[in-house]
Amino acid sequence: MKPYPRSFSHIGLSVPSLDEAVKFYQEVFGWYIIMEPSDVENDDSAIGQMCRDVFGNEWDTFRIAHMATGDRIGIELFEFPQNEAPENNFEYWKTGLFHFAIQDPDIEGLVEKIKAHGGKQRMPIREYYPGENPYRMVYVEDPFGNIFEIYSHGYELTYSEGAY
Repeated sequence: MKPYPRSFSHIGLSVPSLDEAVKFYQEVFGWYIIMEPSDVENDDSAIGQMCRDVFGNEWDTFRIAHMATGDRIGIELFEFPQNEAPENNFEYWKTGLFHFAIQDPDIEGLVEKIKAHGGKQRMPIREYYPGENPYRMVYVEDPFGNIFEIYSHGYELTYSEGAY
C-alpha cells in the first residue's frame, strides 16, 4: 500500500525566556496561545513520565507553552533551566533541523516587525523567478537564535515549476 501524505502537527522550539518568546510570537506573527506557560515537573504524572521518556531522568523541571499558527500548526515553546545558546546557531551542514518556514505576502513588513522586536534579517529578500513570478523568500532569526525562513507564497506553488 502506498503511503499517504501525513499532516504537519507542530514544531518544538527551545528558548531562553518563555514569557519573552510567547510575547514575540504573539506580537510579531499573531500566533495565539492554546496553553498558557506552565511548569512541568519530573514526577509520576502522565506528562512527567512522557518527558522522562524523551529527556531521560536527569532533569527536574522546565517551562512550556503551546501556541498555534493561523493554519492550525502547533508551536511548542520550551524553557529549560540553565539553557545555553550554541556558539553557532546556523550549522546548516550538520544533520538535523536547521530552519522552519512561515508564509506572509508582506515579507518586507514582517521583516521590519521582526527587527523591531529584537530579531535579525540574515539575508536580502530574494526572488525565485526574477522578472517572471513574485515568489520571494528571506531567512531571519528570532531574538532567541531560532532561524526561520519567510515565503511570500505557498510552498507547493513556489516549487511547482521548479525554482532552480
